[in-house]
Amino acid sequence: MNRFFLIAVLLLPVSDYGNVAKGQGRADIPSQVVLAGIDVLRRDNFSVLADQKVALITNQTGVTGKGESTVELLFKADTVDLVALFSPEHGFAGTLDQSHIGDARDDTTGLTVRSLYGKTRVPTPEMLAGIDTLVFDIQDIGTRFYTYISTMGSAMKAAGQNGVRFVVLDRPNPIGGVDVHGPILDAGSESFVGFHPIAVRHGMTVGELAKMFQSELKIEVDLVVVPVEGWQREQMFDATGRLWVNPSPNMRNLNQALLYPGVGLWEMTNLSVGRGTDTPFEHIGAPWIDPVPLAGQLNDAGLSGVRFVPTRFVPASSKYENESCGGVHFLITNRAELDPLRLGMTLATTLRSMYPEQWETSKLDRLLSSQATADLILAGKGVDEIVAAYQGDLQVFKKRRATFLIYPETESR
Repeated sequence: MNRFFLIAVLLLPVSDYGNVAKGQGRADIPSQVVLAGIDVLRRDNFSVLADQKVALITNQTGVTGKGESTVELLFKADTVDLVALFSPEHGFAGTLDQSHIGDARDDTTGLTVRSLYGKTRVPTPEMLAGIDTLVFDIQDIGTRFYTYISTMGSAMKAAGQNGVRFVVLDRPNPIGGVDVHGPILDAGSESFVGFHPIAVRHGMTVGELAKMFQSELKIEVDLVVVPVEGWQREQMFDATGRLWVNPSPNMRNLNQALLYPGVGLWEMTNLSVGRGTDTPFEHIGAPWIDPVPLAGQLNDAGLSGVRFVPTRFVPASSKYENESCGGVHFLITNRAELDPLRLGMTLATTLRSMYPEQWETSKLDRLLSSQATADLILAGKGVDEIVAAYQGDLQVFKKRRATFLIYPETESR
């Protein structure tokens, strides 16, 4: 980079960094790094885990604000006895994108890493034998169907059933803790991609979700949440001063995390969401889509905070591998105004209108998990009617949610 350009950028006031960077003033550049639970735990000399035999559920996102590994810190701490490791979907290093992951070995500690995305997705009684405390330290991205919160909830149940204390090392919600969007999961539709009836974009941290799970699911477990310090709910990840570590192989930046709640909803249909490209979730497409008319229709919808650019791409893997896909790229123009679920519903209604035969919708509800919303989409209803239909349930969820918030609430949209 030209050094004079870099100096010029650094000299700009915060108000001149652009809408995408500053989120329309909702999150200033931090004066210091936000402390995650692991940073607070270390600062307090690991007192919560003192003299405990500890098992840790983590992956590559389990790091301090300086990028130090939670595994190494606990292993080296004089007062902590780290005796077991567990990993979620995508494995201990977070690089695997496959349906079954086996156990591994951590070279740093010599411990076996038990996979919770293989033969079992729940720690077994044998795995928890001799454990005093089970610790969870993984970065979530704020979307209901991202499976790390399912791993946490299932592990909480197992801990409670086996008399093991459960400690959550909390982390900021990277897409903010204010805005809450989308339909609520239908009761009875719970699954690994939908652990509990919450909104698609839930606006909660993993620590807050753990409190909700414990209370609403009546999980009898000794739960301790080590809170984040210095985070304000309106802050997105770039305002935390923390190092971005890809939470999973296809979640590579904050824009993708922000788009994911609305774009990822439809990846169980015959639509590519960009897996196998350099920018997953920043575009969608399929061989049967004509990109220019689709982009025109979507731009005519007048959505706040986003524009649609016609594009073609060829996934190197995943759906439509080595096939040319027509589609649209999502250009975020103002993330503070972007409602990713309205974006997702606009995508669905537009595809339903333009490609009623080509767009296969048999698995439309797999991640949506709201039959009423799916029925409205399939019936060809408009976005306003679809969004209005789930507002009542969303308001009820917001009231439920308020009970479990750890960090002060500000006005939500």
